[in-house]
Amino acid sequence: MRTIRDLLAEQPLFADLPAADLDFLAGCGRNVHFDVGQHVLHSGAAADYFYLLRKGAVRLEIDQPGRGSLAAETLRPGDIVGISWLFPPYRYAFDGLAVEPCDLIALDANCMRTKCDEDPRLGYLLMKRFAALLTTRLHHLQLRALDLYANDVR
Repeated sequence: MRTIRDLLAEQPLFADLPAADLDFLAGCGRNVHFDVGQHVLHSGAAADYFYLLRKGAVRLEIDQPGRGSLAAETLRPGDIVGISWLFPPYRYAFDGLAVEPCDLIALDANCMRTKCDEDPRLGYLLMKRFAALLTTRLHHLQLRALDLYANDVR
């Protein structure tokens, strides 16, 4: 049976971390499952967890008043769901809907922030990785917005 530590080592975000770092972080994690149609995240809710997607797909959505939900991006195995855990005010910016049955590792945000404070080297390393991820997500959103704008103009 694989442990949370073993599962963390399989995830792209953590794959190259030293064994001691994986051991240190593993206590913050647990396995969770979401069925199709269940929300993994709710926009505006406290970002108490972030998730490492192991199986399935999660669609990030933005609520458009009067227009319904807009699909921003679909996340697949190896992706991170819920980046907001690391940045105040620690609130999710998107809804996250399971569009396939999902197996994820849920990492407790408070536990992770505490671990990052206890080990500033590890905290800085994770901050750099999440900042790069955030930059990539922002770029995808910009492209999606340009695509939507172009379609509305026609």
